[in-house]
Amino acid sequence: MILGFVYHKKGKEESWCKYIKRSKTTMKKPFFILSLILTLFLAACGNGNNNEGSGEGEEQNKKVSMAMMSWIDNISTAYLWKEILEQEGYEVEMLELDKAAMWTGLSRGDIDLSSQAWLPLSDQSLYQEYQDTIDFGETWYEGTKLGLVVPEYMTDMNSIEDLSAQADTFNSEIVGIDPGSSLMELTSQTIERYGLTNLNLVESSEAAMLTELKKAYDAEQPVVVTLWNPHWIFAEMDLKYLEDPENTYGDPDNIQFMARQGFSEDHPEVYEWMTNWEMNDDQLGSLIKEVENASSHQEGAQQWVENNRELVDGWLNK
Repeated sequence: MILGFVYHKKGKEESWCKYIKRSKTTMKKPFFILSLILTLFLAACGNGNNNEGSGEGEEQNKKVSMAMMSWIDNISTAYLWKEILEQEGYEVEMLELDKAAMWTGLSRGDIDLSSQAWLPLSDQSLYQEYQDTIDFGETWYEGTKLGLVVPEYMTDMNSIEDLSAQADTFNSEIVGIDPGSSLMELTSQTIERYGLTNLNLVESSEAAMLTELKKAYDAEQPVVVTLWNPHWIFAEMDLKYLEDPENTYGDPDNIQFMARQGFSEDHPEVYEWMTNWEMNDDQLGSLIKEVENASSHQEGAQQWVENNRELVDGWLNK
């Protein structure tokens, strides 16, 4: 007869045959019977191990990392997908990075996803460097805008060409955002192109820029800031872009998601969902506002998903 057992040690399952005992009766039986029993037993052991490995693989395949920058539109779309994926049973790790680190991480395969690449203009230099090592997904938002923005009450200020002559009214400062961002690089080029040598581009952050804008706006004082669409602030204040006759800020960009190479094979379901993803101005604006005003980014994203369940279900093929 043949006896076998499963031995458990430190959470790991090890299987083997304890011993094989041949009786005289067994020895008289055809040898193929013994071979058949051994084959069936070992197959059963093997199937048990395979099931265990498959379970671990499925669990591992439900983990995704999402990189974002500190801008509210980027935060909003990143947390939107965190909420969606967690509702679908995924574990999502959020990573807040600067733009260069985010693109490098995607290129190296250290990061799975980012919800935003602004192309073909704003992120052109990074795209040229990483176009062969990052998977650029479908466009989900069309027609972004970048430029210099002032309040509507600044009626004498309508073009970038008007800035130099009126510099004293706004302390000769253009309030910018994070150094190294595409918008700041384009603004530096704009200052040079228009010969605005008497102006100073102030590096700060999105939050600091918005604080300065709100302070000036509430007092109806002149102010010039770097801004972009989509952005929730346009729903809160009457603002206008200064005309750009030299088109230094370029034509409108589209926004698409990015993934590390191989992600679409490792997570085909998630990749398909994000490929289905599309938003217009109203939808994206309402998301950004919800996330900005909520007690937490996650709570804002969750509320928006609840309010837009039909739209989200469409992305998920439900």
